[in-house]
Amino acid sequence: MPDRYQYLLLMAGCLAVTLPLEWAFRARVYRRPRRLLLALAPVLVVFVAWDVLGIVRGHWTYSERYTTGILLPLDVPLEELVFFVVVPVCGLLTYESVGTVLGWVRSRSRGGERAQERADA
Repeated sequence: MPDRYQYLLLMAGCLAVTLPLEWAFRARVYRRPRRLLLALAPVLVVFVAWDVLGIVRGHWTYSERYTTGILLPLDVPLEELVFFVVVPVCGLLTYESVGTVLGWVRSRSRGGERAQERADA
């Protein structure tokens, strides 16, 4: 496999690993596309602007070996935009899943406390 697709494959792998969280833990990230877009918009605006500034000022460049060569406006590599979408989505899926699991733990804990109170009475 050519090196130039490894980064995109890594991002696809991140999505594939976290995608089951949508159903397994009822994360509801993809089921609420408006909220997802509202969460992604500030990230995209800030970090794409940061990237553009870094590129224009010559602070950093991107390896042609590890990128597809597809450049978006202002010379931002496709992989950068993909990163700025994938990482927050994976983070949101994880965050929502942890919240669900903690909710389950709290409800079980409360259920156990109630059962103990009934037994003590």
